[in-house]
Amino acid sequence: MAQLTFRDFAGAVMGGDTARAGEVLGALLGLDAAAATAAATHFQTSMTADPAFMQKAMGLRTAVTGGTDDDIAILLGDCFGVIGDAVPAAVATLRKQYPAGG
Repeated sequence: MAQLTFRDFAGAVMGGDTARAGEVLGALLGLDAAAATAAATHFQTSMTADPAFMQKAMGLRTAVTGGTDDDIAILLGDCFGVIGDAVPAAVATLRKQYPAGG
């Protein structure tokens, strides 16, 4: 099976498939199923409610490839509602899948 990407997540979101979006986020962020579904729902709700949201979400790629762990953590909270103990593991999972400079 090919490695999942945020493109897979975006496709699920655009298709209205919250369950699939959650599965993809679970793999990308190292979240359990409940947290991943909540994160996908947070993303979908924010995308609908805030016209500027997608610009912020697009900043995650920049943060992952060239920003600090704190930059990533802030965007994980803003874009996916990932907070607390889940943040360090999600940042580490992203760093492993998307090494800085890659």
